[in-house]
Amino acid sequence: MEIQRYKEIDSTHKYVKENQSQYKQTTAIIANKQTSGIGTKGRNWFTGTDKNIAISIIYKPECEVKKLERITIKIAEILQKIIDDLYNIKLKIKEPNDLILNNKKICGILTESNIIGDKVNYLIISIGFNVNETKFPKELNNIATSLKKETGKEFDKEDILQKIITNLENII
Repeated sequence: MEIQRYKEIDSTHKYVKENQSQYKQTTAIIANKQTSGIGTKGRNWFTGTDKNIAISIIYKPECEVKKLERITIKIAEILQKIIDDLYNIKLKIKEPNDLILNNKKICGILTESNIIGDKVNYLIISIGFNVNETKFPKELNNIATSLKKETGKEFDKEDILQKIITNLENII
């Protein structure tokens, strides 16, 4: 998997979608900070500082649409297992695309596919994961959290990111 890193970007998802034709292989776009992160239902995703994970991965799988069935849930289960294996922290899945810790959202998954006929032209998987953020905008204080906010400990964002990349590289 090719990896491209950016210090700041408006949205990893938007960037990948707008530039999808330039990618010939699976590529991960990682930003330390997003200024206009995208969530589901047209909402914004707060990335805050460089303490969180903002990643979009584009796949050019040349497979049938059926292969993408339940892909968002599969991704959520993989993320859930990564955090459990690394830190013995049990995240709950709120279908179809959220991970929850102590009744607050800690991670969001956005998947978008482009289909031609019955074949997948490309798939974009975007993940926003709150790792070490402790300060959220006022309107998110009661609904968003991070690993650090819930445990008081600092976590290795790069270790989590590498596990995500490794585990999602061949998801299709």
